[in-house]
Amino acid sequence: MEEAQIYPGVSIHSTAVIDRGAKIGAGTRIWHFCHLMPGARVGENCILGQNVFVDNQVSIGNGCKVQNNVSLYNGVDLEEDVFIGPSVVFTNVINPRAFIERKQEFKPTKVQKGASIGANATIVCGITIGTYAFVGAGAVVTRNVPAYAKVAGSPARQIGWVDKEGNSVDNQPV
Repeated sequence: MEEAQIYPGVSIHSTAVIDRGAKIGAGTRIWHFCHLMPGARVGENCILGQNVFVDNQVSIGNGCKVQNNVSLYNGVDLEEDVFIGPSVVFTNVINPRAFIERKQEFKPTKVQKGASIGANATIVCGITIGTYAFVGAGAVVTRNVPAYAKVAGSPARQIGWVDKEGNSVDNQPV
């Protein structure tokens, strides 16, 4: 297996585990107790907070911030400038059972450019969170979220629109 590919200006805390084959872009900072699996791909100028797990077949775009205690499982794709709040939960199987292996049934989850997901939200696999969308803290997202939508609750429902900067607006921005 190839060595981890780590570009200049990367900061990795001594307690982090970076498996051979992981790729980390220039200027990225990885904090305490993180673990990147061999197929993990992290872009430039990202921040991975304490205790972040990045599985194989996970892609993190440039400029993303993943806060403490987040696990990004196989099939999660974060485009650039995505914010993931503390303790956000991603899933990758719709109907897990301990006694049935369903690795062939993983469902991909895409978080598009500039989207933000608040602390303790749960993202059920197989959905897309649209460009610059805003998911409120504690939301349980069970279906696609449109670009610029603000969603909250369990299950998450659209409660408004946000602009590129995350400010509430009356109509969907273009």
